[in-house]
Amino acid sequence: MDRIQPKPISQKQLTQQLIDLGVTPGSVLLVHCAFSQVKPVEEGPLGLITAFLSALGPEGTLVMPSMTDDDERPFDPQHTPCIGMGVVANTFWQLSGVLRSDSPHAFAALGPQARRITAPHPVDVPHGLDSPVGQVYELEGQVLLLGVGHGANTTIHLAEALAGVRYRRQKYVLLLQEGRITRFDYAEIDHCCEKFNLVDAWLEAEKLQRRGRVGCAEARLIRSQDIVKVVTTQLQSNEIIFLHPPGVDEECDEARASLSSLPA
Repeated sequence: MDRIQPKPISQKQLTQQLIDLGVTPGSVLLVHCAFSQVKPVEEGPLGLITAFLSALGPEGTLVMPSMTDDDERPFDPQHTPCIGMGVVANTFWQLSGVLRSDSPHAFAALGPQARRITAPHPVDVPHGLDSPVGQVYELEGQVLLLGVGHGANTTIHLAEALAGVRYRRQKYVLLLQEGRITRFDYAEIDHCCEKFNLVDAWLEAEKLQRRGRVGCAEARLIRSQDIVKVVTTQLQSNEIIFLHPPGVDEECDEARASLSSLPA
């Protein structure tokens, strides 16, 4: 027997769900999304993007991660996909009018603040104040986690940078400079990010996170500045709170080892 497919959720319904959750018209909204958790949606990923824009209105700005999946080729903002960020993000940057920053750590944005958010930002400090997530923070934007948890929340990396954590992992990217491919090595604040999910309870304890449903997915909506405030407070008490104990995860081990090489 054929299974009855559920009726797609309309863009109008999605827009109302976003507004009910607390998305503010005219604001800046940074979205991390797993479409597989949201669907079925009228017109698919494009329909969901349309709902985001409808909830924000003409004065709002929509932002999504748009970083490269490929460490072996130079990043090209006009052509490089971001499949690892999900089908919604990979659809968004290709839409007419959307701006995308020229960085392997790219974000894409559409709206009045898009040019500021996607302005050139340092490769070696991917999530500092002058990065797209830093600009969302300074513009008092909101962060929407849709079908994903805080493990996907890039704003927590901004909090790590502002808290001055000292751990790093060695990274490299390929850049196209004056027509030549150049390898750029740098040390980035990074680890497995699994323990970013601790932030859920911290925000809930201070009633700083709104929860609901958008489409079929669980949704979390938080002010960027509240994420940074709560996380920096925790990091000031315990710099390595996001790192697994030794031997559990290679990325966390590498970050932890970088601390041992620092002057006492």
